Amino acid sequence: MIADLQPHGDTIASAYWVVIPAYNEAPTVHDVAARAQQYCRNVIVVDDGSTDGTPAILADLKITLLRNEENLGKAGSLWRGFQYAIAQGAVGVVTLDADGQHAPEETPLFVAASLGNPDALVIGARRRDQRKTSFWRYAANRIADFWVGWAAGVHLQDSQSGFRLYPASLLRTIVVKTDKSRSFVFESEILIEASRRGVVCGHVPITVTPRSGLRSSHFLPMLDILRITRMVAWKILSRGFYPKGLYAYLLSLIGRHRLALPHSRSNTLT
Repeated sequence: MIADLQPHGDTIASAYWVVIPAYNEAPTVHDVAARAQQYCRNVIVVDDGSTDGTPAILADLKITLLRNEENLGKAGSLWRGFQYAIAQGAVGVVTLDADGQHAPEETPLFVAASLGNPDALVIGARRRDQRKTSFWRYAANRIADFWVGWAAGVHLQDSQSGFRLYPASLLRTIVVKTDKSRSFVFESEILIEASRRGVVCGHVPITVTPRSGLRSSHFLPMLDILRITRMVAWKILSRGFYPKGLYAYLLSLIGRHRLALPHSRSNTLT
């Protein structure tokens, strides 16, 4: 399947779009966008009020540049990119970070999975050793995986990965808050709401390159994990602690170590 999805293959070029939210990522965003364009000519960079000259850096690329006059946060930038892509007829939208951690060359993995199930939400799952960039960051991610999995009622191998493919069928109908305080909450909440709608949340394995130089991540482990936990706790408490969701999560977690369970809605897509 992947062999049929070489750079600028007809399927990718016409039906799938890439959205890259960028906030002060001038050292890496040009390289990320240029590489992404080799595998999908429909590339959108959403400049989230950057002050580092991002527009000028991207001027030589034939991409769509959307600019937020003020910083809206990752959620608002993603949503703006989604709406633009859907308006252009996209059937699926791949998201990847502008900091160079994600490999645009792996975009065909997501498209191949989507071709097998066009309505699936595909998550790029990092290997455990790649997620352990720091103790606190890894611990925060694992805590988020548990809470999000419980609220969603399904085991999610990497709930905090930003390398994903969202089906247009989901993006046209789902309603999730995208204000600035929910920049990183959004990506967890949309997994919960998608799973509760019966959307398959599948996974493909990806590689990750650590951020270069002294630049720090925009994800704040303590604050953002608190925001995510608060959102997820409400999702669970509003359903009376959602025992059904916890039971389904535990069953799918067991299935991860055995054969895929027939009723599991989270699978590794290949």
